[in-house]
Amino acid sequence: MTVEDRAPDPREAYSAPEFVALLQKLKDASGLTFRELAQRAESAGDVLPRSTIANMLARASVPREELLAAFVRACGLGPDRVRDWLAVRAELAAHGQRTATGEPPGDAPALTGALSSEPPAVPLPGPPAPRRRTRALTAAVVAAVVLAAAGVTAALLAPGGDQDAKDDAAKGGDRANGPVAGPVAGRTVRLRSVHSGLCFSEKRGTDQGWLYQVPCAQETIPSFSLLPLGDDLWRIVTDHPVYKKGCTGVIDGAPDTGAPLQDQECGLRGKAEEFLIQPVGSPAEGYRILPAHTRLCVGTEDRSTARGAKLVQTSCEGPDRGRLFSFDPVASG
Repeated sequence: MTVEDRAPDPREAYSAPEFVALLQKLKDASGLTFRELAQRAESAGDVLPRSTIANMLARASVPREELLAAFVRACGLGPDRVRDWLAVRAELAAHGQRTATGEPPGDAPALTGALSSEPPAVPLPGPPAPRRRTRALTAAVVAAVVLAAAGVTAALLAPGGDQDAKDDAAKGGDRANGPVAGPVAGRTVRLRSVHSGLCFSEKRGTDQGWLYQVPCAQETIPSFSLLPLGDDLWRIVTDHPVYKKGCTGVIDGAPDTGAPLQDQECGLRGKAEEFLIQPVGSPAEGYRILPAHTRLCVGTEDRSTARGAKLVQTSCEGPDRGRLFSFDPVASG
């Protein structure tokens, strides 16, 4: 059975969220990872970074025409099927929704159940300039990214996740025990939350690149090291066992609070993959990590101390719970 035999029919979508859900089904039918899709697109002369695919599938609005065409081609569909997807996308972009008859919503008779219960999506403007693409992410879109990651977070959370926070509190009030280490250039480190005692890691077997906090005793990926850039700025360099060298940054250079931290190829997000690292207290009780493009803070979602909490860009206001980190050196060998 070919991909075309397994692929969903885009005409089953009557709203933008339904259309995006069918795109996810198309990816699943292809059996390809984000990285494999990106490589196939590049071989065909298209530009389709894996982070762009992840963001497209997390949004509640239809993708740009050229992005959709590149994705559908990379999934293995031929020109006729690509035209089908583009035709449905054009209808949704123009009218916000479709009816079961295929007529524009304004001209169709009232139908019960023909329209999706989802609210109509606002069509995106034309393709923005590359450096302005990150600014197009609104708080609502970032929220969609966060919600799309909820399933991944749930897979990370083992029973008793809340108990981890209780255990941390029993150890030392609101702060886990352990000395605090500052940034050192070039040395492999574990990025540890001083409040939870948990360390940064991706989820093994996935390629989204989102970062969570997990027990430091388990194997964490990728490995992290620090590269000084001057002017008190640092790059958090990563080395993934599958995807190799990369950089930590805020997804798509998003300016919003709640935007996830992501391990990705270096050079795609500008200042969003450069960080200020500031000590808090003397001697240091921990270090704040501030993305250079916003000067917000890196922290856990909802300042959680639970295992599986996602690392996001958050406000620096208020107590530092969940926003102070240690750069624990990893012994060579």
